[in-house]
Amino acid sequence: MADEGFRLPRLAAIYDPLDPDRSDLDAYVRMADEFGARRVLDIGCGTGVFALLLAERGIEVVGVDPARASIDVARGKPGSERVRWICGDVTALPPLRVDLATMTANVAQAIVDPRLWQQTLRGAFEALRPGGHLVFETRNPARRAWEEWNREASYGVTEIPGVGAVEGWVEVIEVCEPLVTIRGTYVFAADGQVLTSDSTLRFRQPEELEAELVAQGYVVEDVRDAPDRPGWEFVFLARRPGGSQV
Repeated sequence: MADEGFRLPRLAAIYDPLDPDRSDLDAYVRMADEFGARRVLDIGCGTGVFALLLAERGIEVVGVDPARASIDVARGKPGSERVRWICGDVTALPPLRVDLATMTANVAQAIVDPRLWQQTLRGAFEALRPGGHLVFETRNPARRAWEEWNREASYGVTEIPGVGAVEGWVEVIEVCEPLVTIRGTYVFAADGQVLTSDSTLRFRQPEELEAELVAQGYVVEDVRDAPDRPGWEFVFLARRPGGSQV
């Protein structure tokens, strides 16, 4: 099930204004160009920021996400008619043949159940054409990023048009490695409502991820540093064997 931040309509509606800098997606746009991708499956598309970036470039995109409220936000954006939106996970996909499948931001780590993770890797594999690529990012567990996630470091007040001021912060509520659970708290000045959203992330070791990808039939082509957070995050590039590699 999706976190409240994506599932509750009031929180889904403010997701983009609270995180307006999505320069982290630039690397994924470049990889779409690198692979010559004309058809892309965006797994965990959320409010559709990345899917719409690709669609603006003339790429055929399918965006899939289990959170109905987030999909509704995506569908309300300019250009959304150019993307095929599906509410669900990869097990709900129709037959596809895409050049590239992506999981940006926290998507891969938010799939914490091992069985669902394997199903996600398999679903992406089946959606890829032979020679197509799966790309996703994951934090380096050795850096223990969660030790810096606290109210003091994350607190802020954002003025959102049509909504008013929203006070927000993030804090860790449980660490049971490899699982880390965080809670986002949001206070709406307009009516005083307080909403929270809990997220659990799985910090997988790189060798664990490589073994899981190979077990699902992928060839792991590269493990890169995330250009916006070098040393803190890995970007995995895996390929379905066969066909053209371009």
